[in-house]
Amino acid sequence: MKYMLIMRASDEAIEQAADVEFDFDQMLEVMGRYNDEMINAGVLVAAEGLDDAAKGVVVDYSTQPPVVTDGPYGETKELFGGFWILDVASQEEAVEWAKRAPMAGPGMKAEIRRVASIDEFPQDNEWIKRERAWREATGQL
Repeated sequence: MKYMLIMRASDEAIEQAADVEFDFDQMLEVMGRYNDEMINAGVLVAAEGLDDAAKGVVVDYSTQPPVVTDGPYGETKELFGGFWILDVASQEEAVEWAKRAPMAGPGMKAEIRRVASIDEFPQDNEWIKRERAWREATGQL
């Protein structure tokens, strides 16, 4: 069976993190070790980071046609039920696919966020190099 581990944070946690000095290299180290542990255990299938929620959109199926709103959005109490990964040319194309999803009804929404590529991370970082080698070895790159 496959499971997705979803990193979520409340609005308050995000605000608190913004007040703390952010060390990107330290974050890469911690996440790199965690990813490496899962790779070595043979349990990691895919690992991706999502772009900032402020760059995302929500498609709300409560009405017809669905209503599209830009992020950020304050509702962090909604449950995450699953996801699709689409390879499309633009956010607008992803929105068009999302509008056609079989999710009509009150309270049903799709959040659309760009998946960050490994190419967007520092390529000289040890953990990024290891992950890139793993992705190449498993045919993901």
